[in-house]
Amino acid sequence: MHNHQQKANMAVDQTRRLRPSDLQADQDAFAALEGIGDYAPSNKSYTVAKIQALKDAMAEADDKETQADAAAKAARDDATSAEWDFHNAILAAKQQVTAQYGADSNEVQSVGLTKKSERAKPTRTPPPASGSKT
Repeated sequence: MHNHQQKANMAVDQTRRLRPSDLQADQDAFAALEGIGDYAPSNKSYTVAKIQALKDAMAEADDKETQADAAAKAARDDATSAEWDFHNAILAAKQQVTAQYGADSNEVQSVGLTKKSERAKPTRTPPPASGSKT
């Protein structure tokens, strides 16, 4: 029965993160527990030393997560910079193709630009006739 009661007090979904307020309440409870001089649990899994080891492991895991987040952000920044470097080089290369082969060449078309002769000609809409009402 004691084991069943213990499991009833445990969280159901242990795959989600705890709220910061819950963690703070746990840390406050642990600080109070450390102040109880004659605390001697019948289940030795919950001694102050064992709980301190779990708290230390949590802090270490949090530190690793923070470092991993920072590394992921740095990698994302590096990837973004590399993408822009590549993109800008392609834009410049397209300009170089236009300069070398001319704006109406097949080479210009092959790099994804529109030949000058194939661009749509601008069309003007005639102004409405004065005196006519619509």
